[in-house]
Amino acid sequence: MGLASSAASASPQARPTTPAAAFARLMEGNRRWVSGDLQHPDRDPNRREFVAQEQEPFGSILSCIDSRVPPELLFDTGLGDLYVMRTGGEAVGPVVTGSVEYGPMTSGTPLIMVLGHQRCGAVKAAYASIRDNKPLPGNLQAIVKALQPAYEQAAREGGADPVETMARAQVTLTAADLRSNDDLAPLVSKGALAVVGAFYSLDTGKVEVLAGAPS
Repeated sequence: MGLASSAASASPQARPTTPAAAFARLMEGNRRWVSGDLQHPDRDPNRREFVAQEQEPFGSILSCIDSRVPPELLFDTGLGDLYVMRTGGEAVGPVVTGSVEYGPMTSGTPLIMVLGHQRCGAVKAAYASIRDNKPLPGNLQAIVKALQPAYEQAAREGGADPVETMARAQVTLTAADLRSNDDLAPLVSKGALAVVGAFYSLDTGKVEVLAGAPS
């Protein structure tokens, strides 16, 4: 069976409308990714036509630019399912934050996930730059500056692998900042939105939840 036929045969699912349902949909997709039992949902011409005029993604993902961490694949989703923002080391600034806010504030997207990952090159470069006091060239230094709080937290926590400690710190700090920002906090407080921090294993394909999973 070809990819298009396989996609068309996947059972259509209603859009999750609560944080818990959206989170469950994401994690179910990741379990399929880990096991290889993929459905390839929402990837056929019918879906393309269905979302051509408007979209209602059920999740917003802020992840790294790393070529090995494409959210649509590792959560086994398709067209119109996710808003995806990708920056080096999940570095944030006003434009990125506004992009993350877009789904929850304009179309009721009930879930945001900040997704870090194992062996993050951006975090590794930023860690070495700060540790050695050697700025990176060009606009790469903006990434270093954005990751400075995560470096400081990792330095306090210690651990056998300081780069991974920093990568995880970046996730939890960024998720906490989004959860408490002036525009998203009211949605979180009334239960319309959850902001989850998570970490992806390149070795296994599994997404580990670090903080904020909705109950």
